Amino acid sequence: MPNLKDLKNRIESVKSTRKITKAMQMVAAAKLRRAQEAAEAGRPYAERFNAVLGGLAASSGGDSAPKLLSGTGSDQVHMLVVMTAERGLCGGFNSSIVKMARAKAEELIASGKTVKILTVGKKGREQLKRDFADNMVDHVDLSEVRNVGYDNAQGIANDLINRFNNGEYDVATIFYNKFESVISQIPTTQQVIPASFDAPAEGAEEVSTVYDYEPSEEGILATLLPSGVATQIFTALLENGASEQGARMSAMDNATRNAGDMIDKLTIEFNRSRQAVITNELIEIISGAEAL
Repeated sequence: MPNLKDLKNRIESVKSTRKITKAMQMVAAAKLRRAQEAAEAGRPYAERFNAVLGGLAASSGGDSAPKLLSGTGSDQVHMLVVMTAERGLCGGFNSSIVKMARAKAEELIASGKTVKILTVGKKGREQLKRDFADNMVDHVDLSEVRNVGYDNAQGIANDLINRFNNGEYDVATIFYNKFESVISQIPTTQQVIPASFDAPAEGAEEVSTVYDYEPSEEGILATLLPSGVATQIFTALLENGASEQGARMSAMDNATRNAGDMIDKLTIEFNRSRQAVITNELIEIISGAEAL
């Protein structure tokens, strides 16, 4: 049984930890509000932009279609863009993305495909390099970026497009967490190159307006598709940022509660040990008095 001094030190240590986790929870809550507003504000633009590109892509095709839309005609080499956080202490946020990316990589390798991995965020790189060090081609460090902006997404998109044009890969897929609530973040995968557009949801009103494009659908697509890739990456970064803060807030709240429970248990143990020491001392005093 630990002595009273050890128990007292442990209680003080857990109290200090609880102060830290409580402070981190409050900081995450403040950051979450801004990150959530940014993610929700970006969704309508991204959805409408993708709808416009989807309409253009549906009316375009053949040999004249841009390479970003038609692809290389092969799917032998895959680029996996794994977006995680720069820091930990956010529950299963990072591991859920890495788990999905690892499963996809193993599936592709088992089917004879070549896999290349580009990581955005230090935690994803640390976990993936254990098993796929030879497959990793680059890393994007955002640790010094306080607020992720469109310029950061555009830099990643330009790098992906340049690699695609240079023939380094055939298909690019991004992995990130989509924010739903503080306690719910959905690991999501999305193909960005060649461009892939979701079909309209059931019950959604389809746009029946017929447009005439100038100079041509192919010419407009060639101009807009790079922006579309950047928009998809920017949306993923915003969703990931909100998901990270939500997961950290939830994890730190649980840690604070657990620290409180541990303090209560240690306090009870401390009081019982102190009571046992006092009882033993009283017994010794009484026994000594009776001996006299």
